[in-house]
Amino acid sequence: MISLDINGKSYQVNVEPDVPLLWVIRERLQLTGTKFGCGIGMCGSCTVHIDGKAQRSCQTPVGSAQGKKITTIEGLPADHPVKKAWVQEQVPQCGYCQPGQIMQAAALLAEDPRPTDAKINEQMNGNLCRCGTYPKILSAIRLASRGGKK
Repeated sequence: MISLDINGKSYQVNVEPDVPLLWVIRERLQLTGTKFGCGIGMCGSCTVHIDGKAQRSCQTPVGSAQGKKITTIEGLPADHPVKKAWVQEQVPQCGYCQPGQIMQAAALLAEDPRPTDAKINEQMNGNLCRCGTYPKILSAIRLASRGGKK
């Protein structure tokens, strides 16, 4: 049994320790906000926070997440500045990549509340958006870093 702390709740799952955390989150726990994109950690759709750091859950063995605090998009409060900025800036088009984008942006702002555009671009570079909403993503992160003030 693997013990997990996800979004402040404790879970016990009967899986092998090398199963990707993504599949435990989605298939076993039915927290489907975290998306499967590429399976090789290159697109960012599966991004979650592990002990406050953005991590690709498709590349994280569930056994290595045991004893750590895991946050998925469902665990990020509705009034989180990044979520609010995403709505205000009308970022999503298809929306598929957005949970990973939001989780990456939230981790960035937790580490650096006032990042430069260069730092935003560097930190968000590994999160792909096939709809090309990058300008709106940048605007939303800037807005969130200013506390929602344009």
